[in-house]
Amino acid sequence: MPDEAAPPPDHGHGAARGPSRRSLGRAAAAVAATPVLAGTWQALTASTAAAADGADGAQGRAWTGTWACAETRVPAADGTAFADQTLRQVVHTSAGGRALRIRLTNRYGTEPLVVGEVRVAHSVPGDGTAVVPGTDRAVRFGGRTSVTLAPGTRRWSDPVRLDVPTAADLAVSVHLPQPTPADTVHRSAFQRTYVAAGNVAAKPAVEPQRTVTSWYFLAGIAVTGAAPGTGAGAGTGARQAIVTFGDSITDGSRTTVGANRRWPDALARRLRDEAGRPGTGVLNAGIGGNRLLRDPNPPPGSNAENYAPYFGEAGIRRFARDVLDQPAARHVVVLLGINDLGHPGRDAPRDEEVTAADLINGHRSLIRQAHARGLRIHGATVLPVEGDDLGFYTPEREAVRQTVNDWIRTAGEYDGTVDFDAATRDPAQPRRLLPAYDSGDGLHPNDAGMAAMAAAVPLRLFT
Repeated sequence: MPDEAAPPPDHGHGAARGPSRRSLGRAAAAVAATPVLAGTWQALTASTAAAADGADGAQGRAWTGTWACAETRVPAADGTAFADQTLRQVVHTSAGGRALRIRLTNRYGTEPLVVGEVRVAHSVPGDGTAVVPGTDRAVRFGGRTSVTLAPGTRRWSDPVRLDVPTAADLAVSVHLPQPTPADTVHRSAFQRTYVAAGNVAAKPAVEPQRTVTSWYFLAGIAVTGAAPGTGAGAGTGARQAIVTFGDSITDGSRTTVGANRRWPDALARRLRDEAGRPGTGVLNAGIGGNRLLRDPNPPPGSNAENYAPYFGEAGIRRFARDVLDQPAARHVVVLLGINDLGHPGRDAPRDEEVTAADLINGHRSLIRQAHARGLRIHGATVLPVEGDDLGFYTPEREAVRQTVNDWIRTAGEYDGTVDFDAATRDPAQPRRLLPAYDSGDGLHPNDAGMAAMAAAVPLRLFT
């Protein structure tokens, strides 16, 4: 088996620098900068977000999201492509069930996405290339084993009968029979994906040509029915999803690859083990480098053009798709703002510096969108960054961070608050991360820091 790829390095709060090898002689258009400031945003409607799934979505009361990721486009420098290859992608569940549906995505594709076959199975612990005997299932779309997604669309599969435990690793194998540019991606998965030759989706084990740490064309998994070994039935009040909405800290940057030690993973464990709620899904909608107010806008000619599109659309723009469109979503926890502060002059033009009023108005936009759909929304304070390696910190930006955090704590506009700042800061130097929680860059918490963040979330928020 080839050597496993290391996780992509973080630049600009979660992205990877440098071009990847081009597999097709294609030039993708760079993402267009879309400034979105106070007073100018317009939320996507929930119907717009849901329409891409067609009539066969998993939005009914019986379905609960158990895993999700937020998709982005790719920079022109990323020529990753697949041709007659199988992607065996490993994902980690939160809620359990007796059946599942899988959501494929061609969100940023410019051509139809042709999928030859999809299979799902339990992944062998410690070996993502292999599946547990007897668990492999075919995944169908409208009764067919193949499916084609139009550009800009996503689609849920038909229900698949398979026991899905809480905290299980599933292997989703996707065969791509035609030359396929990898233009819809979740770049920093902190989980391994195995790329193998030919259609080996149904094979008990695959021999990968290469191993990457990204998810491609995969957006979500929903479950229904009681989690195996529990009494948490479908349709009960216990079945709901919590969406964690943020940047690379929520995405899991600098955590151990394949170990599921992001703070949302640890929160799911607390809900299961401490609160006895195996029917509650925790969905990770974090994107490394994401900003609350603005789309990526790398300065022309800068190296940021090679990675900034991985940062995803502005939080206020993607909220409808990545939060409101999740099956059984009832709560959302928001941790955004540090990249709005840190990117200007580095990964974005200097004139995109933000004020506390700008950020507060952005948070208010998310609150309005959530409340319009009946979701409870909880604000998380922004972590300290003094001494960071990326140059995010300045005294002026620190003043903005403190003002925004005070507003999150005291204004009462969020339905609840989570004080990640207090949970991770060094009491002796409160503008810095506690050294025991620092991954080494002064910005991202390590595994222990992620656990501390999850421990700081009041579980009573989700009753």
